[in-house]
Formats: sequence, C-alpha cells, structure tokens
Amino acid sequence: MHPGASSSRPRAGLTAERLTLAAAELADEVGFEKLTIAALARHFGVRDASLYSHLRNARDLRVRVAALALTELADRAAAALAGRAGRDALAAFADAYRDYAKQHPGRYAAAQLELDPETDTVAADAARRHAELTRSILRGYRLAEPAQTDAVRMLHSTFHGYVSLERAGGFRHHPRPVDDSWARTVDAVDTALRHWPAQ
Repeated sequence: MHPGASSSRPRAGLTAERLTLAAAELADEVGFEKLTIAALARHFGVRDASLYSHLRNARDLRVRVAALALTELADRAAAALAGRAGRDALAAFADAYRDYAKQHPGRYAAAQLELDPETDTVAADAARRHAELTRSILRGYRLAEPAQTDAVRMLHSTFHGYVSLERAGGFRHHPRPVDDSWARTVDAVDTALRHWPAQ
C-alpha cells in the first residue's frame, strides 16, 4: 500500500482531471459497470474518502467519464468528417464511432449514460456537439425536420446496435467477415438517406 493510504486527507497530486482519466482507463479494463469510487481508490492506493475532495459521489465520477468519452468521440468524428460529404462523410463517421467503441469499450459504454442537461452540463454539451456532427452529415442528404430527427435516431440505433452485438460476440458464429457486413450496412444506410420516404 502506498504511503498515506491510511489517511482520508487528499493525496498530493490527485486532481479531478487525473482521477477522471484514470477512471476512464479503468473502465476500459474492467467495464464501465464495474467502475466505482472504491475501485478507483484501490487503483491509487488510497482510502475512498481521499477521493471525495475531488469527486462528489459515484454519479459525479461516471458523468465525468461520460463527458471525457463524448468529447473524445466528437473530436474523432470531427477529424474524420473534415472535407468529406455524402457517403464518404457517413462512412468516416461510422468508422470513427465503431473504432472508438472497439478501442475504448468502457468509455464507449460511458458515452451511453443518460444525462441530465440541467446538472451534467459539461457532458451534456459534449453530447450536443456529437449530435450536431451527426446532423451535419444529414444536411448533406438534404434532410429537414422532422425527417432529420428520425434519421439521427436511425443512425444511432443502427451503429450502436451493430457495435454492441459485435462487442458481445454476436456475429462470430457466421463465416462472413464482420467488416464486410459493416460496409454493406453503411451502404444500406446511405441508400436509405438518399431515398428517405416522404412524410
């Protein structure tokens, strides 16, 4: 155990930002559902009480990881979308989303956390930024409201559903490569967006 582990005083060097990053890394290792104040305290070799100088409670910790994940995901999506439009933009966005989920499973799970826009302001702002990137793709397909909202929900359902089933091993018993099916899924979504049904 590290020196000072028996004390409830804040450990030197610990900050909310450092704890959030460590929590995100821990979530990737053990799963977001297993991320707790106690697990994070063990990671740093301190008592749980030492972390409450920086974190209000377990919900605060989880929201901070969600904000980090949503910001990282939005940054990746923005970089992938730069200079692209139409199907190219859709595929770049979809690949950035899937790659992030595969590389950071715990953070990806955190990004699905239900947020309160009144209290979880930082995370909610990051979520809105991510939503706006999605809408920027759909404007390229000339979808106006309410079709745009319907399409946002379809994209999220399709990509999240595929990624979740893939992560859970739901596709491994079929010989067709999952990357091939992913590409065809993106093609199918592109076709649906280009031929959106009339209201």
